[in-house]
Amino acid sequence: MRPATAVAGPFISGLPSAFIVAMIRTASVAAALCAACVTSACVHIGPARLKADQVDYARALGDAKKREILAAVIGLRYGDAPAFLTVSNIIAAYTFDTTAGATANAGSGSMPNYATATGSVSYSNHPTFTFTPTTGEAFASAYIRPLAPSLVLPLAEGGIPIDLLLRITAQSVGGLQNGNALGGENSAGAPGFFELLQALRRLQLAGELNVESRQGDGKNAPMGVFLVMGATTSGESSQTAADLAQVRKLLRLSSNTRTYELVYGPSSTSRKGDKIPMVTRSVLGILTDLGAQVQVPVERIADGSTKPTVGLIGGETRPTIIVHSGKTAPDNAYVSIAYGSSMYWVERNDFDSKYAFTVVQNLMALGEADTSSKAPVVTIPAN
Repeated sequence: MRPATAVAGPFISGLPSAFIVAMIRTASVAAALCAACVTSACVHIGPARLKADQVDYARALGDAKKREILAAVIGLRYGDAPAFLTVSNIIAAYTFDTTAGATANAGSGSMPNYATATGSVSYSNHPTFTFTPTTGEAFASAYIRPLAPSLVLPLAEGGIPIDLLLRITAQSVGGLQNGNALGGENSAGAPGFFELLQALRRLQLAGELNVESRQGDGKNAPMGVFLVMGATTSGESSQTAADLAQVRKLLRLSSNTRTYELVYGPSSTSRKGDKIPMVTRSVLGILTDLGAQVQVPVERIADGSTKPTVGLIGGETRPTIIVHSGKTAPDNAYVSIAYGSSMYWVERNDFDSKYAFTVVQNLMALGEADTSSKAPVVTIPAN
């Protein structure tokens, strides 16, 4: 009998050698294709993540700022001192690892013949955020010092309703007091203040009110802000004439000019008729006033955790921002935070409150503008 080892030629263990070569080639090609697909994915991950992350991180920063503002408003409502963190750096670290291989087995006896290609892909996302607390002089400059009229009023020229802007930022205009968070007989504000806001808003809608920034007298004089009231062409409507007369009466302004300078400070009986004194609030003053208008559970007032809600009078009895409270917040709330055992939120279908919230967010950005050396940096490594 011929020994088994004498079997030779184009057969190996009963399998044609050409077939073995084909199996190895097939496995190698499969492994190469797997590696190519993975490499292609790695090449395109950078642009794909940039398109998604640019928008997603911008929205995330905006949502985080809204929650920070609402947390400060509710905290101040209960007498808590707010703390602010600035996002100074974001590193979106993505890892994309791949492996690929090929195996061919000719088999023997009852063992099957096979060829395989193997590959694996792993993906991970570990973002890193750097927060910088706002303290010291930066905190005082951004949040404690009153916002200058020259910083606030130009927002009205950009389309923000002047009545909403003054209601949020002004403690008094021409001696007329806005509501305040301290309580007492005058906490609801003077009726004339809200009459003034309504008249100014009608003039703004009619195109009869402009805010201008001008260089003051002198070489190093700061920029001043002026209200220009009245039509620039001949002919005024009866409503415009009535509103102009009411504004001049309430602010004790001269009727011989249409341009009035806004200056910081309380009202004075000796002031000229072409200047409008205005006391503005700080960012903390704005947030405190908003908090004083928030309706809280009655048991929190009864147990001394906070003071009664401050209401307004005249035509502005609606809170600037309506904040709801309850055990749970709606899933689609515009912004919500937890404080104690309650949730506080702003409804998504309350446009007036959302718009006022946006104005407050813009005012905070103005207050923080000089305290940040640079904007947040987003680093997205893509390997």
